[in-house]
Amino acid sequence: MFFNILEERGNLDTSKFALGVKEIVENVRHTGDAALFNYTHQWDNANVTAENVQISNEEMKKAYEELPDNLKKAMVLSYERIRAFHEKQKQNTWMDVKPNGEILGQRVIPLSSVGVYVPGGKAAYPSSVLMNIVPAKVAGVEKIVMVTPISKAVCKDGKVPQNVLAAAYLAGVDELYTIGGAQAVAALAFGTETIPKVDKIVGPGNIYVALAKREVYGYVSIDSIAGPSEILIIADESANPTYVAADLLSQAEHDELASSVLITPSRALALKVQEEVGRLYNQLPRQEILKKSLKNYSVILIEENLEKACETANDIAPEHLELAVATPFEWLGKIKNAGAVFLGHYTPEPLGDYMAGPNHVLPTSGTARFFSPLGVEDYVKRSSVLSFTPESFYALADQVIDFAESESLYAHALSVKVRKENQ
Repeated sequence: MFFNILEERGNLDTSKFALGVKEIVENVRHTGDAALFNYTHQWDNANVTAENVQISNEEMKKAYEELPDNLKKAMVLSYERIRAFHEKQKQNTWMDVKPNGEILGQRVIPLSSVGVYVPGGKAAYPSSVLMNIVPAKVAGVEKIVMVTPISKAVCKDGKVPQNVLAAAYLAGVDELYTIGGAQAVAALAFGTETIPKVDKIVGPGNIYVALAKREVYGYVSIDSIAGPSEILIIADESANPTYVAADLLSQAEHDELASSVLITPSRALALKVQEEVGRLYNQLPRQEILKKSLKNYSVILIEENLEKACETANDIAPEHLELAVATPFEWLGKIKNAGAVFLGHYTPEPLGDYMAGPNHVLPTSGTARFFSPLGVEDYVKRSSVLSFTPESFYALADQVIDFAESESLYAHALSVKVRKENQ
């Protein structure tokens, strides 16, 4: 029963939002800046115009230079580790040249432009800036356009938070605009008088952003439709119950739909973790969010053994999976479906959110069965390369003709026959 609830938690009835989002997208598509700025004023209470919508590189640089030293050091270290990890993901163009002159290969080409959506309605997320932009820079994307809404709920002066501007400067954003919501997605997808059109849109957002990304998919590429955050911990008797409880709470505080699951063969550990969750909960500020997340979408399961625990985890296919067991590498091979796997008692999920290096943009809602973390490959495209000499062409001509005629595609066969006649 719980697994059904878990599967359905992200499948909200979006019908009441869909028509409104479609209208926003179409209005921005057809009337450009006029609709974009009108919606920005309406939804974000922001007086944005063509003259003030863009934040200059000088402003971003100033925000970075004025960061507190401790935060600047942390941000630079995070940037360096993220970049180093993603450098290893780079793909190479290759050519296979055969003795008869036939050449087959693949070109790896960076996307020309990418739009990065950074949410800003309820909180500031400089880590998302780095995670979405750094792999694009590593891939060689020519232009990276970032959009983020301004919100007095996040920044009292109604500006983009300093740490977000600093992260944008450090990551190497080319253009930054203070727009958000479905209207920002539409502007990136179709372009306006002020906002440039891009080839792909990445980054998380609220229900309006998610539906807008779905609406424009096909006109541009998108990364994915992100669901609520989730963590699953497999733990044995070697685990520290305080560590496990803290890690469960780290995801539960994201939002009311976040899910935290512990699977263990140890009843004693389960009881201790339950006790620690209650104790630590009382020390945390986001208790309204935690209360709903823990009550509705979080659970402690006692399985027969670690083998069964891994099987259950694979069925859930979580975004984050911690192996808080004595010999985590022995069990890693049993994990088939997870966005990211954290091994051992000193590899908590928040380490991956900020500092480890691998991307924290991960598949959610069970999509780890077939999706992967955001990476360099998401910012490139591939073109196949083919070149045949007369000799290598004639060697395959008859087979192509037979295959084409078996599909009743006689013009295909003719294309080969007219060349074969010159043999």
